[in-house]
Amino acid sequence: MNSIPYKDSSLPVEKRVADLLSRMTLEEKAAQMTCIWEQKKNTFIDENGHFDEKKAKESFKHGNGIGQIGRPNDTGGGLKPKEHAEFTNTVQKFFIENSRLGIPVIFHEECLHGLMAVDSTSFSQPIGLGATFNIDLVQKLFEMTAEEARVRGTHQALTPVVDVAREPRWGRVEETYGEDPYLVAQMGIAAVKGFQGDATFKNKKHIIATLKHFAAHGQPESGCNCAPANVSERILREVFLYTFKEVIQKAGAISVMPSYNEIDGIPSHANKWLLRDVLRGEWEFKGFTVSDYYAIRELNERPKFFGNFLAEDGKQAAALAIKAGVNIELPEPDCYKNIVELVKEGTIKESMLDELVAPMLEWKFRLGLFEDPYVDPEIAEKVVSCEKNKKLALQAARETITLLKNDGVAPIKPKKIKTIAVIGPNADRVMIGGYSSVPPYHITVLEGIRQRAGKCINVLYHEGCKITIGGSWFQDEVILADPAENRKSIKQAVKVAKQADVIILAIGGNEQTSREGWMYNHMGDRASLDMVGQQDELVDAMVATGKPVIAVLFNGKPLSIRNLSEKASAIFECWYLGQESGKAIAEAIFGDYNPGGKLPISIPRSVGHVPCYYNYKPAARRGYLFDEVSPLYAFGYGLSYTKFEFAKPKLKCKNIKANESTTVSVKVTNSGKQTGDEVVQMYIRDKISSVTRPVKELKGFKRITLEPGKSKTVNFEITPELLSFYDINMEYTVEPGEFEIMIGNSSRNEDLQKIILTVEK
Repeated sequence: MNSIPYKDSSLPVEKRVADLLSRMTLEEKAAQMTCIWEQKKNTFIDENGHFDEKKAKESFKHGNGIGQIGRPNDTGGGLKPKEHAEFTNTVQKFFIENSRLGIPVIFHEECLHGLMAVDSTSFSQPIGLGATFNIDLVQKLFEMTAEEARVRGTHQALTPVVDVAREPRWGRVEETYGEDPYLVAQMGIAAVKGFQGDATFKNKKHIIATLKHFAAHGQPESGCNCAPANVSERILREVFLYTFKEVIQKAGAISVMPSYNEIDGIPSHANKWLLRDVLRGEWEFKGFTVSDYYAIRELNERPKFFGNFLAEDGKQAAALAIKAGVNIELPEPDCYKNIVELVKEGTIKESMLDELVAPMLEWKFRLGLFEDPYVDPEIAEKVVSCEKNKKLALQAARETITLLKNDGVAPIKPKKIKTIAVIGPNADRVMIGGYSSVPPYHITVLEGIRQRAGKCINVLYHEGCKITIGGSWFQDEVILADPAENRKSIKQAVKVAKQADVIILAIGGNEQTSREGWMYNHMGDRASLDMVGQQDELVDAMVATGKPVIAVLFNGKPLSIRNLSEKASAIFECWYLGQESGKAIAEAIFGDYNPGGKLPISIPRSVGHVPCYYNYKPAARRGYLFDEVSPLYAFGYGLSYTKFEFAKPKLKCKNIKANESTTVSVKVTNSGKQTGDEVVQMYIRDKISSVTRPVKELKGFKRITLEPGKSKTVNFEITPELLSFYDINMEYTVEPGEFEIMIGNSSRNEDLQKIILTVEK
């Protein structure tokens, strides 16, 4: 037993935190509220990316320590798994041995669709995971990610994104699970359970999850990243806060990241109502918040980007954020460098620091960092991107693929095909989307088709046209391809395509045409949803050959593909599939795997059809002059190579009290000739209510696999929680009356069967 209480692992964590906090100086508390990211090179890394002990001792000579280290993997251009583990061990050892109290650091990384680190397993972007409608798969994927991160020394993931994406012009749609709050919440719950496990962290295979971006980040004004969220409190609570509340209360998320945007004139990092009254007060959140990168500085002004001008300088910005309840400033010591001065002058009380530092210390204890702060580099080498993980990434890619249209050309029949032409700007390009590092490998569409075709089928290739010139997600400037050069290339592609029996056309967007717009010189939001450049001309040229065209779409957000939809023989929506892209696509096109994905977000006919989300209010889609008001492809929609029949749904009890539950069941039969997946979806509508309600809301889903001729009965429990809403008095309640229970395989009315549930007084 250690005589110093905070070092005694037999004591309750609460007592250890209280003891440690009582021993800390004001400067040590302030240090725990700061982080280092790019300043690593100025403070403890040499010009070759190696740890520099001499520089570190000079930079941290006061022995106050530091709260977190941001994204250690980007050191020296990116570290291999073993190097990564060795580096975090070295840095951790330094801070433990060279700080007065030996407080370990937390290393955080981005883990949007796999750890954002060299050689880590890369799978579908979240918008693609939303398309799987498979919460078990999502949990397994983030269990895998957590382990790959933890063995490299990572303790916290700045993931998952549980924003509800209601604005398709926004470049960050790909980071979300889609437009529906229920779907997003279920995926978020699964992700957090995967990341955190039982939150004991005893097996060193799990890490802290961070929910972001709190709140209402997914419907920015004009579709521009960080723009104000102009929503009522009722919409805020039922749509945008709902996902965070669900994941915090049902999965125990430990960390939350406030958002860049403002709500009702108050940026989230200065919003006491949001971070104190709602998050900590109403929801009883006991974890800690981490600022979004540079967001506290933006309460004043961030040069070359924007400012909110609530604060006249960084010092005042720090005071606003601390009073609002932001525990730690990421990614650099900037505004929070003023903490000591703010306390000494009386602007903030030291007790306020104690309140914010305590939960961060608590989770350092619960992570076991005071007893076992290091990782085994040899284990990192064995675990990261192992065969088991590769197989899981492939399954995610398979289940993401969504068949939007099929005139019968897919799956292609190898015995009837002699030559395939793979055409398009995305045919032989690495397509993995934003917040990605370098995966251990990536299979392009062309490579996947060639591998699957083997020697019996001739596979031809032409780029067709370019979308942008080179570039990556990180590159600030986006250079569009020259139209004249593209048109010359299209003519050459036609010559290639004419030699084939079928054309596989890989088009859509890329990492530059939809991404996080974080600076004025690094944009990612668009005023159009059309495909960039001459891609529609390429579509027309391919169709004009008279050959059947199978389109494969890569994109981070919905694209208005009217022209393609009218003319292509088949369309596969792939979003971004990760390292196994080409293999999964080839399996789907050749029929080795029957696609079963569903749209997690509606695809509008044009940018003028925005907003396009399915769960609109009754008066919101009355119609347009000269145009159809419905989406091009609806939320929840997706085809299969087989056919599924739904029997009439049955309610266990057709009449219940407001505090009672019942069950609805439906028998689903695979009446086709192939094994396939179907996503059974339940929507609910309150027919008469004290305030207007959406025409339908997803309240249950289940992805099932059925062999030909087989049936399965799917049950959904209907609880008071699923029937509740904020009434005219802003009370969360179930109002008596009739509810339409809708069961089917998409949100379209024609794909749903209705049954009435009556809730009695």
